[in-house]
Amino acid sequence: MRRVAIVVAVVSVSAGFVTGCAEGQGGTPTDSGAPVTCEVKYGTEVGIATGNATGVYAALGNAFADQISLATDGKVTATASETLASVQNIQQLVAGKYQVAFALADVAADAVLGIGTFDGDKQPVQALSRLYPSYTEVIVRADSDITSLADLRGKRVSTGSPKSGTEALARRVLRAGGLNPDSDIAVNRLELSKAVAGMKDGSLDALFFSGGLPTPGLTELFSSGRGKYRLLDTSEQLSGMRILSPVYELGTIPAATYGLPEDVPSIVVPNVLLVRDNLDADLACVLTKALFDRKPQLEQANAAAQGIVRDHARDTGPVPLHRGAQHALAN
Repeated sequence: MRRVAIVVAVVSVSAGFVTGCAEGQGGTPTDSGAPVTCEVKYGTEVGIATGNATGVYAALGNAFADQISLATDGKVTATASETLASVQNIQQLVAGKYQVAFALADVAADAVLGIGTFDGDKQPVQALSRLYPSYTEVIVRADSDITSLADLRGKRVSTGSPKSGTEALARRVLRAGGLNPDSDIAVNRLELSKAVAGMKDGSLDALFFSGGLPTPGLTELFSSGRGKYRLLDTSEQLSGMRILSPVYELGTIPAATYGLPEDVPSIVVPNVLLVRDNLDADLACVLTKALFDRKPQLEQANAAAQGIVRDHARDTGPVPLHRGAQHALAN
């Protein structure tokens, strides 16, 4: 199917030169600069980059894809794909493989500023909306002697998938906790399901994940091993993290989320929904409207969607809000 899509994209681009219709990479219409009507043609296709299969990005991304098609009466066909998450999502969004991407706000900020992973190379991305908050979840076994980040020294730790927002965040949290992630721990760069398996079979001492609440893969871990695992408090690292970026906040993972004995303080970072800066404004408008018009259906897919709030949708800085999204949110 992917080979067919590539051929169709090439034909569409060629046709665009003949008819005068601007086409982006992957055959996606590019922004003409005309007034926004929030109308799109039948046959518009959208690919959505999500994240690990058992994470919130995947749960909401699949639900969002379904709701886009329903909200547009089939004019837009959306398909969600499992990915390694934030960093890879942005790279492949810019490359034209996808038209929409979920990402952590700190990674997105690095991308538009050309710092961190994107050092010296500013990425041409904009936001459709701020989404729900992601919580820094650090899981250890309940019977271990690990009570703080400092106790992870010399331990086997999953820092998340390569090129994921979790990995970028984990490295920053570890450094804020006084550890060098390259030398002070035994790093395992695992996607969530493999990290959960590692916790179960004892090949890991801890895992990091940054996600909305509840994270499906972690729900399964805590429910299948009731009383065997606990979360670490990461709040002491907040001051060090805020030196790196103002997007970090303090939050709390409620005990009821995973059936734990007590609430656990956690570093929180918002999520954003990204597109290329030249995406057709009408399509951007349609996608943004679908996000909020179909929010109840997204909440049914995962409770984290309750954190998608229209009043905060524009709070995406330093990532610019796409003009199509601006139109949708103003009407």
